[in-house]
Amino acid sequence: MLGHLALTTAALFTGAAFYLNFAEQHARLELDDRALLAEWQPSYDRGLAMQAPLAILGFLLGTAAWWTYGDWRWLAGGLVLFANWPYTLIGIMPTNNKLKTTPLDSAGPGSRALIESWGWLHAGRTVLGALATLIFLWALN
Repeated sequence: MLGHLALTTAALFTGAAFYLNFAEQHARLELDDRALLAEWQPSYDRGLAMQAPLAILGFLLGTAAWWTYGDWRWLAGGLVLFANWPYTLIGIMPTNNKLKTTPLDSAGPGSRALIESWGWLHAGRTVLGALATLIFLWALN
């Protein structure tokens, strides 16, 4: 049961990250600069509230499955999912902070370029989630 829950959590994380990259990001880039920033700011807060706990929960479930079953792949998948935290804090947070503190009246080509960069950085989260999901699938077989 622990392994199935870990897999489900990783798949939910990956699905959310994938959606952000392949649907929401492309749609928001069609907006003008001010609307783009106005959409990104609350969207980021909502995404953080959903994805951060999923990464922690998936790590905890993967670790519990490893502890219970003794298969290193559960721990590996959990660690890959947890890697989203340091990746975000070190790699993405500087961009997030600039965008969060940019007033809407200052939106322009600079904020658009940051949001475009953010999309590429966020793709790393999608890759980490997908890798964790694949590792958990491998562990189940």
